Amino acid sequence: ASETGLELLGHQQGAGGDARDGARIFKAKCAQCHTAGSTQNHMGPGLEGLFGKQSGTNDGFRYSQAMIHSGITWNEETLDDFLENPRKNVVGTKMAFSGLKKTSERDDVIAYLKEATA
Repeated sequence: ASETGLELLGHQQGAGGDARDGARIFKAKCAQCHTAGSTQNHMGPGLEGLFGKQSGTNDGFRYSQAMIHSGITWNEETLDDFLENPRKNVVGTKMAFSGLKKTSERDDVIAYLKEATA
């Protein structure tokens, strides 16, 4: 996988979303802090291997205590909840992003992440 994982532009459906659209949304709203196809940490943690992973566990990334102790195991449902409003769903998170309010955008990003982070 590439550092950003943005090379996955096939028209794949997953999580009710479109991975190609999800790649565009990720690039516009997430890639400034996160990499999808890498564990390399930036402003936010690298997301490779995201699905099935316990929150707050990337080596070398300084998570908030809230994220470390949230008990989240990332899957389509937990990611959908978190991405809608990160600060509401993990009170005390350091993530400054206000969220993806549109269900279709969350579905597309999740479809993309299922491919790009595998």
